[in-house]
Amino acid sequence: MLVLLPPSEGKAASGRGAPLKLESLSLPGLTEARGAVLGELVELCAGDEEKAREVLGLSEGLRGEVGKNAELLSAGARPAGEIYTGVLYDSLGLASLDTAAKRRAGRQLLVFSGLWGAVGIADKIPSYRCSMGVKLPGLGALGAHWRAPMAEVMPEAAGAGLVLDLRSSAYAAAWKPKGEVAGRTASVRVLHAPTRKVVSHFNKATKGRIVRSLLSAGIAPTGPAELVEALRDLGYVVEVEPPKGAGKAWTLDVLVDEIH
Repeated sequence: MLVLLPPSEGKAASGRGAPLKLESLSLPGLTEARGAVLGELVELCAGDEEKAREVLGLSEGLRGEVGKNAELLSAGARPAGEIYTGVLYDSLGLASLDTAAKRRAGRQLLVFSGLWGAVGIADKIPSYRCSMGVKLPGLGALGAHWRAPMAEVMPEAAGAGLVLDLRSSAYAAAWKPKGEVAGRTASVRVLHAPTRKVVSHFNKATKGRIVRSLLSAGIAPTGPAELVEALRDLGYVVEVEPPKGAGKAWTLDVLVDEIH
């Protein structure tokens, strides 16, 4: 099973250890594309602060993020699972998983990113600010920048089992499973049961709880149908929309009333 996660906008501070080593990150086929984004982002943020803030879509209160990006090459790096914070990651609670579940998380979780493309949770990265929706002056829209390199590396990364896609739409645009891989991909939406609408907090928190439940139970479904049964066994209310033809992903709606 491979689980695709969105990043968090807010991030923990960079570490005090050694700086980033691009060649050490998972999915080495993305190294060149990562270097291109990293280089332009650092150059942008080391220059005109106002221009950088405009390009990155940062409010006045987030001005400090520009300076943080300017120091990405020298900042200490720490595991991505510690860098990403927010509702989904709080609910996932990586730090409190038992040893076996942490090992499974290291093998199964990939976090998509405007800067890195995608990283494993054990990959050491500095704290940064660069969403997938950013359009850099030189490289252009990051979603488009990542499509070709992602298309090269992700089919192999997906392996032969289930691909559980929990990404938001901006990050999903960077890589869309096709063909045989799409047929064993399940895209999950979390809906507020009374209204059948997506509510941000319900959505993020429940996705984190789903991943934690699967990791803690040691469940690794081999396909979408098996995932549906596993989630129902774990107590989730799931509605299924099977693919409308070959080479299409499944859509699973998880219905929730409230978050505990």
